[in-house]
Amino acid sequence: MSDDNKQQPERFVSHLTRNTIALILAGGRGSRLKQMTDWRAKPAVPFGGKFRIIDFPLSNCINSGIRKIGILTQYKADSLIRHIQQGWGFLRGEFGEYVDLMPAQQRHSEHDWYLGTADAIYQNIDILRHRNPEFILVLAGDHIYKMDYGAMLADHVANQADLTIGCLEVPLEDAKAFGVMHVDDNRRVKAFVEKPENPPVMPGKTDSALASMGIYVFNANFLFEQLIKDADTKGSNRDFGKDIIPAVIEKYRVNAYPFLDMQSGGQSYWRDVGTIDAYWAANMELIGVKPELNLYDKTWPIWTYQAQTPPAKFVFDDDDRRGQAIDSMVSGGCVVSGSTVRHSLLFSQVRVNSYSVVQDSVVLPDVNIGRHCRITKAIIEKGCDVPEGTIIGENREDDEKRFYVSPGGVVLVTSDMLGQRRHYVR
Repeated sequence: MSDDNKQQPERFVSHLTRNTIALILAGGRGSRLKQMTDWRAKPAVPFGGKFRIIDFPLSNCINSGIRKIGILTQYKADSLIRHIQQGWGFLRGEFGEYVDLMPAQQRHSEHDWYLGTADAIYQNIDILRHRNPEFILVLAGDHIYKMDYGAMLADHVANQADLTIGCLEVPLEDAKAFGVMHVDDNRRVKAFVEKPENPPVMPGKTDSALASMGIYVFNANFLFEQLIKDADTKGSNRDFGKDIIPAVIEKYRVNAYPFLDMQSGGQSYWRDVGTIDAYWAANMELIGVKPELNLYDKTWPIWTYQAQTPPAKFVFDDDDRRGQAIDSMVSGGCVVSGSTVRHSLLFSQVRVNSYSVVQDSVVLPDVNIGRHCRITKAIIEKGCDVPEGTIIGENREDDEKRFYVSPGGVVLVTSDMLGQRRHYVR
């Protein structure tokens, strides 16, 4: 049976998804991505050859039948706003569909910024009440995954929950970086601890914990009540993980929803690409023959904006000057001219000039790589013009004098580091 004809998991596009507003928290800088987020918020960082990180939760919403979406912006949002305006304007307002940008409203105080994840939604509470949703789905805007939120909503309703928390099974040593839940055999959350030193193990296991994905389904009126109560609480961090969730566990029904593959029952693909090493590795995974994240899945497309570009082109076929790409992904508008691209990912409008070799690298849009360059295990930022004869990734000591080198040995190159002073990178 072909992949296209395999039985697909049941989809949950129903009145549940139609009566849900999704709110994507997209205001974070993501400082662990170093210079990649100097001029753009983390959700706007390019990923996977043609996408932005925020395209994944947005596409999950559309594919799940959720077409009322708010994006809560804050840090250096111009790149994100332009991407949303250019690529996500296809929803029809006549049908009550929208992707709205929601900056800090200053409705309840004079501060300029969202104080925390809960405050971000509290500042928009009057807007949300006016739209009268039955459920509110809260999402992080900076993770890579594919998920049917309809199934989570159905589980939330079936269990008569006030709050349902999407969760992952993670090794105990990794759980210290997450909000961790202690649950009973019915998935009822009994305790929630933010970044604990000694994470509680999940039922039936000795070496793993249930970690929050930062995905929450709330009954809308319940959420509004808790946000108002939290806003009146002195000393609150205005944060879901630190304040809202621990405060409601004892009195209300809070359930955990495991993010599992519908067919295999195993842990579904999810990546936090919040560090240079994690970002590089997640992009490299896509090049594999059968990557865990299938970008070619017609049943769950990832939507985005992409400029109209010509097909990728590979030119020259001499023994010492052959345009070729091996085990690589090459996007539209690229020209590989008498050079070799091996096990690398090229975004759109990249030119690799003659006699150069690019290997194990991620090259963002609008990059020009000059002749006789050797680039290995690098991330080349958008708009860089790499000079002829540049060698990157062969001598860590030399690289550290010019560029940022991650703990895992990935070299990040920006135009500023090359002395080109193109500060503003969208």
